[in-house]
Amino acid sequence: MYLRSLAVSTFMIVSTVLSAKAEAVLVMVEEQGCMWCARWNEDIADIYPKTREGRAAPLKRIDIHSSRPKGMTLKRKLTFTPTFVLVVDGIETSRIEGYPGEDFFWGLLGQMLKQANVDISG
Repeated sequence: MYLRSLAVSTFMIVSTVLSAKAEAVLVMVEEQGCMWCARWNEDIADIYPKTREGRAAPLKRIDIHSSRPKGMTLKRKLTFTPTFVLVVDGIETSRIEGYPGEDFFWGLLGQMLKQANVDISG
């Protein structure tokens, strides 16, 4: 009986851990007067939240000159605008520095999400 209870408890714990979904966010670091930020806004901003990528990693905007949001661990200093930082469970997994144009942006973002195991199927 004890072994059975232990097995059931272990299964429930493992199931809970495996089913826990990582919280992903795409942080856009921008600043006033940044022409590439404006270009991204023209090309992508309106459609981003409607895409699978946008639903899997909602956009959070921060000004490069403001203090960093609490609970976010970055790999290195933010230097360029725009910079797009994929943050999963509060930790930077990857980034795109600059805006390479719409076609390259989607491809790079897709690679970042895949490498971080962020599910975009939903």
